[in-house]
Amino acid sequence: MAVTDEAIQRIKGMIVSGALRPGDRLPKESELAAELGLSRNSLREAVRALSLIRILDVRQGDGTYVTSLDPQLLLEALGFVVDFHRDDTALEFLAVRRILEPAATGMAASRISEAELDALERRLEALGDEASVEELAAADLEFHRTIVMSAGNAVLGALLDGLSGPTTRARVWRGLAQQDAVGRTLHEHRAILAALRDRDAEAARSWATAHVAGVERCLRTTTAALG
Repeated sequence: MAVTDEAIQRIKGMIVSGALRPGDRLPKESELAAELGLSRNSLREAVRALSLIRILDVRQGDGTYVTSLDPQLLLEALGFVVDFHRDDTALEFLAVRRILEPAATGMAASRISEAELDALERRLEALGDEASVEELAAADLEFHRTIVMSAGNAVLGALLDGLSGPTTRARVWRGLAQQDAVGRTLHEHRAILAALRDRDAEAARSWATAHVAGVERCLRTTTAALG
């Protein structure tokens, strides 16, 4: 194991064991290096690596702290990473989304508030039937984010939010490739919304599956044509 990797594992061990808790300040570099039996250079590299993935927060002139370890914070890097993948790899992310998002939508059926449903309906009406592809993509992203976050599972919400990078581009391509994309998307959104209003988890799951599958089919067709 590389020295830096070993240092990362030792700091991780302190967090997992509870020796360091969310919000705690790490001991001084010299003290922590001695405690863990590491060189200050390897410790410094480990801290830098853990700060990049939002485990640690380095505050200049103050010290280094364990972050809140909130799932949304820790999974932010996922969205950054997936944006660098190829179009064909985006299909794999969409496949994962097709598994997870219907489950989250079904969970939301019993948890989403009437106020949230009313807000979603107002946004759909404001979008109208003549929305541009860019407006449609942005509205679609916000529509699903609101529903997923209302499901009450922060980890699931963070995972799906991280998958939105490549799938947002897929929605744009869908709009460019299919003339009826706006009408179809609005129809599917309204069907999902109606199922949520009825507190019908099965119908909500089914419509969410059909919606994501449509985006996936479009991207698959586009990728094949470009290839």
